[in-house]
Amino acid sequence: MPKKVKHLLKELGIGSKIREIRQEKNITIQELSEKTGLSKGLISQVENEQVSPPISTLLKIASALKTDLAHFFQEKEENPKVTVVRKSERIVSGRRGVKGIDLGYSYESLAHKKINKHMDPFIVTFEVKEKEDIVMFSHEGEEFVYVLKGELEFVTDEGDDIILNEGDSLYFEADVHHGYRSIKEPSLALIVVYNKI
Repeated sequence: MPKKVKHLLKELGIGSKIREIRQEKNITIQELSEKTGLSKGLISQVENEQVSPPISTLLKIASALKTDLAHFFQEKEENPKVTVVRKSERIVSGRRGVKGIDLGYSYESLAHKKINKHMDPFIVTFEVKEKEDIVMFSHEGEEFVYVLKGELEFVTDEGDDIILNEGDSLYFEADVHHGYRSIKEPSLALIVVYNKI
């Protein structure tokens, strides 16, 4: 983890940015709820910066608002053709989600300075958890996973459970309901999410 850890919600005002875009587009919370499949209560909690939303939730909101996921992570509006994110500039999310649910992972955004892109790379740390405690997600687009360290289990609601070891990779369509867990010790993976905006 980088020394200079930023809390996604408070420091970057992700909730405020979501509310601002939603209001600029004259979209009500009810309409955003219908477009994303997320509850009005959850959207309100995100906008009021009461919960740290997982990547899948942010992707659904970005897609419904027809904006780029990176817009939520930027401190100011810039869109250079080439961007560099230094290790000390990475943005790290916590492990807790809605109602304090332990998501079992934390992630670092690796390209938050670039907007209007189709790929979002993250370094994700997965904690050890029991299979029944896996939190499942789905979102539009595609996802690529490369395991850097440890043993990671990929689970879908279709029963396609796959064990990935260091050096293994996985590519899948992210509308499949899916989740992850580390088996013996915390694992680390590079995950690239392709969003079809």
